[in-house]
Amino acid sequence: MMETHETYYAGSYWLARSESAEACARRAERFFHLLGRCDPAWNRWYQPASSFEEARKRQFTPNAASFQKLFVQEENHFGDRFSFHLWTGDSQEETSVVDGSCGSSSRLLAANCILRPFDEGPVGERMLTAPIMTEVLHAMALAWDPEWGVATTDAHRQMVVQGFPYAGTFVGWVMYFSRLRGPVPPLPAPVRIEPVEDKGTLVILTSERFTASNPEHVALAARVHELLDRAGLLRRLQPWPTG
Repeated sequence: MMETHETYYAGSYWLARSESAEACARRAERFFHLLGRCDPAWNRWYQPASSFEEARKRQFTPNAASFQKLFVQEENHFGDRFSFHLWTGDSQEETSVVDGSCGSSSRLLAANCILRPFDEGPVGERMLTAPIMTEVLHAMALAWDPEWGVATTDAHRQMVVQGFPYAGTFVGWVMYFSRLRGPVPPLPAPVRIEPVEDKGTLVILTSERFTASNPEHVALAARVHELLDRAGLLRRLQPWPTG
């Protein structure tokens, strides 16, 4: 068990990539299919409601047809941006949530997919591991083709980011860099680097659970930040190439 409780999230981000509702629905279907392979707890999903009991009655099948129906609803369709909010869990105290937006040509507001994993109880203990968080970012990279992604602790992000946490500008436990951002430089042990097909690269800082309360983890993240920044990889998102 961890000494102090820290909350975690995994997120992927990209900017100014116009896509149809159908294309976004196909991406969402692929992501939830891959996410279900990461852990069986991510195989059943629900839509939000006014109470936990009501929400448990709103089971959602995460396939392309269901997402297309979701995207035509007014609350999930803002201009050229399509969004979704789904959750899962057997009790109100232990839930996991996925929020996402896709399709927008906006150069100001990034599209994203953000997962809040279970972080308490036996399911949380099982999920908050380097292999699972790496697999989650791998799934995000394959399904959403983002420019950048991170899986990390909220406490560490708040520790290292002054002001608004712009996507792509800070270091976390597991990171993803699209090939569009350039090559990842050699990094010191125990950091591992893994390719994601021809799309980009995953960087895993530690094989154990990364925490902001561990000075060695914080020092390693600072060293990796220096090296990635020097290589030009830690910068704000750029508009997606159209060619």
